[in-house]
Amino acid sequence: MRDAVIVDAVRTPVGRRGGSLAGVHPADLSAHVLRSLAERTGLDPALVDDVIWGCVSQVGEQTACIARYAVLAAGWPEEVPGVTVDRQCGSSQQAVHQAAAGVISGQYDIAVAGGVESMTRVPMGSSWGGGAFGEPYGPLARARYGGFEFNQGIGAEMIAAEYGLSRSELDEHALASHAKAARALDEGLFRSQLAPVPVVGEDGEERLFTTDEGVRRGSTPEQLAALKTPFKADGVVSAGNASQISDGSAALLVTTSGIAARQGWTPIARVHTATVTGTDPVTMLKGPIPATAKVLKRSGLSLGDIGAFEVNEAFASVTLAWLKETGADPALLNPNGGAIALGHPLGGSGARLMTTLVHHMRDHDIRYGLQTMCEGGGMANATVLELL
Repeated sequence: MRDAVIVDAVRTPVGRRGGSLAGVHPADLSAHVLRSLAERTGLDPALVDDVIWGCVSQVGEQTACIARYAVLAAGWPEEVPGVTVDRQCGSSQQAVHQAAAGVISGQYDIAVAGGVESMTRVPMGSSWGGGAFGEPYGPLARARYGGFEFNQGIGAEMIAAEYGLSRSELDEHALASHAKAARALDEGLFRSQLAPVPVVGEDGEERLFTTDEGVRRGSTPEQLAALKTPFKADGVVSAGNASQISDGSAALLVTTSGIAARQGWTPIARVHTATVTGTDPVTMLKGPIPATAKVLKRSGLSLGDIGAFEVNEAFASVTLAWLKETGADPALLNPNGGAIALGHPLGGSGARLMTTLVHHMRDHDIRYGLQTMCEGGGMANATVLELL
């Protein structure tokens, strides 16, 4: 029986909105990780059956199937196709799922999965009708939920209230995320997964962008507590305990263990189990909780079998609610920081999390890792990886 293995995974450093990657077209940013993945593995791009690419805001520079233009920008053969996936924030995690399914079924022998988002060049919400935050839902969907506004920030506030999470708890979680990410940077823990990007600085000189630039050092509880809560006047969710608006891209090489052996590759991990689920679209962000339960049940594993968890820090209330509901060990959650510190380039985040997870598993000899992310509209992907 065919399996699906991850040979290698690579990502760009994540840039802040308006930061070091602001001048890079998202197709070119995608092309950069495609080329890097091929160089690292010795992959002949002509062997790639498909490039499956996550992207959320598919408008402007990210429209017209950015996966295809990434392939062409990378200089890969014209015969290599590409398809673009939108499962909101989990788009590139879904891309990995589709690559794995294609490989296992025999539709693909070799696939590349990943994603991109340039939230500087294509602002969040710009693909929605009627302006930045228009009406993508339609009257029937809105009527089904009593005309309630579908808003992730409000959902994050509702989750915090449901689980009794205080402002100080959320802020402490955010500070811990930055501290873990800063430690990972200082210890060079991301070095093996990064593909530095050539960029042109304000002085017109070319340089290499080499490190995630959203990590804040020296923040204090008092500074975070002073930030406004834009979604609710007396709320707990602020910019300081939510994910950062970012630019970035990541890619993973997926094939079977047999093909990997014939190519001379030593895979890092196997895609053990992959699931997706839906949940209430009003609170919207609770999906990782049922997704975790579903992927564990389907895998035959227990929570105690998992040695590392990557749960996307869209908001601190999401990950803290997940911890409360699952009872997972907080020390195993986002061990090198999450999106609050490293950033959340939407369509590229699923692949970024998986890249970070698979390298962390290899570096620390962790047999099983679990990744899950909340997604707009009330969905969540979950993946269990097994170290090889």
